[in-house]
Amino acid sequence: MDSQALHRPTPPKAPWLWDIFCQVIDNFGDVGVCWRLAADLAARGHRVRLWLDEPQALTWMAPGALEGCWPGVYVRNWSDASNPQVLKGLETAQVWVESFGCELPTAFVAARALSLGGALQPVWINLEYLSAEDFVERCHALPSPVMSGPAKGWTKHFYYPGFTPLTGGLLREPGLLVRRDAFDATRRQMFLQDLGLADEGEALVSLFCYDGAPVAQLLDRLRAQTRPVHLLVTAGKASALVERTLVQTPHGKSHLRVSSLPLLSQTDFDQLLWACDLNFVRGEESLVRAVWAGQPFIWQIYPQDDGAHRAKLAAFLDVLGAPPLVRNWHAQWNALVPWSGDLPLQLDAEAPWPAWVGALQCGLAQQTDLLSGLLAFVAERKLLLKN
Repeated sequence: MDSQALHRPTPPKAPWLWDIFCQVIDNFGDVGVCWRLAADLAARGHRVRLWLDEPQALTWMAPGALEGCWPGVYVRNWSDASNPQVLKGLETAQVWVESFGCELPTAFVAARALSLGGALQPVWINLEYLSAEDFVERCHALPSPVMSGPAKGWTKHFYYPGFTPLTGGLLREPGLLVRRDAFDATRRQMFLQDLGLADEGEALVSLFCYDGAPVAQLLDRLRAQTRPVHLLVTAGKASALVERTLVQTPHGKSHLRVSSLPLLSQTDFDQLLWACDLNFVRGEESLVRAVWAGQPFIWQIYPQDDGAHRAKLAAFLDVLGAPPLVRNWHAQWNALVPWSGDLPLQLDAEAPWPAWVGALQCGLAQQTDLLSGLLAFVAERKLLLKN
């Protein structure tokens, strides 16, 4: 039985209209999270306006989204939220979501406040970054009164994704684990064929990383495997880094085959993680998808100049009970300790990854997924506002 069925919400009698706002910082993980949230909402019967400052990312991430081919999701350009002519005829949403610290355009808030008059304010959610640190449980769902501006007197609420029952949980659309379990060897072969790749029975390893990842050392480690390895490199920074490394350090014949991938839709990216025996992922959105893939993974956390990522990575490994070898690999992959070159990979028989990942996923799948929890929270807030 799909464990998600235990947490599936009852569809609202009248679907809600949601405004979700997202600004790209320097990568597209924020867009990826917001698109998955919007698509899941629409699949559960709601309507969503997704306001993006760089909507072109959806061209490859969610083909057809910009053309209106996803029922229930309407992609809008961020600048339109400050256009008086657009705002004049805009239907008022019941829920506002400002993601990852972006602030709603003042003109949008003013127009909505004016149109509402004395009616109920929208449920206003500040969707925060994913973290396993202690403050998440303390701050999750806390109110944040609006002290000035056109929405003065209204209230926002912080909503923190997380890894424990006292947080907002992780995005996990209904049926995801069932679809993953149905991804068998035949589907894996078909997936590779669709990418123009032959399945030659090698161990498959995916690479999705930031600049600064110790790719040269990883390539040496993969070449040393007794079993042939096929490294599938995602488009963008990972592909450029691998290409530079291969040019600078040419090698002779080995058991390592390297293939560069095109930009993948979210559906194809999920299947890439399902297909591989080991996944190197980066940031937050792909970390969550790696968890649900159920395959061993190594995470590169987004590096911060003040070193705050060190505590964030340590909290993640602590909360999820990572064994020592997994901790060591994460420390080396994130350049927190010198590279040793002798750590076993998941591809080695003695590695503990499969048992750890299996227990990790099983535990997290028993928790309420982020959207189900958010729907319940919004319903409760709407009731309180009404009374």
